[in-house]
Amino acid sequence: MFINRFKSALARFGRREDGTIAIEAMIIMPMMFWTFLSVFSIFETFRNYSIHQKAAYTIGDSISRETAPLDAAYITGSLQMYEYLSRSQGRSSLRVTSLVYDQPNDRFHRDWSKTAGSVPELSNEDVRDWSYKLPVMPDNERIMLVETWSRYDPPFATGLEQREIKNFVFTRPRFAPRVCWEQCE
Repeated sequence: MFINRFKSALARFGRREDGTIAIEAMIIMPMMFWTFLSVFSIFETFRNYSIHQKAAYTIGDSISRETAPLDAAYITGSLQMYEYLSRSQGRSSLRVTSLVYDQPNDRFHRDWSKTAGSVPELSNEDVRDWSYKLPVMPDNERIMLVETWSRYDPPFATGLEQREIKNFVFTRPRFAPRVCWEQCE
């Protein structure tokens, strides 16, 4: 008798339709909310990559237009401008390197390399075989290389982890044959 009453109560409960929307909403809403936050985080990540890249190109362009020699204050100011443009709040590094191409030996040489932040300067050994990274250039042509690093934290913890945004920007000097460090020889 008890089993029959239990079976009939269970059957009545199974046929009832009131409250199904609330139960479905409780099941679906967390997934929809997580999906919305994930899409927002992905969009925000790509937006930040774009902002950082534009800031690095701006630094590279400003350095390529210099006719006076650069100094440590200029590099520090460039890092501060990069952080302002990219909104990275003191979590960035910058490396500026002047390179010259030696066509007969198919290799690059470093005129100078200076940094602001926590990255080391480049040596001639570091850049000698960068033909695959840099554009095709004529013999004794110079190029300015600006590299930036910045830490990025996604706005929500939805599976995207903290990462480092890196940029590698090269520009030819525009108004002078080369950009010098502290004085031109």
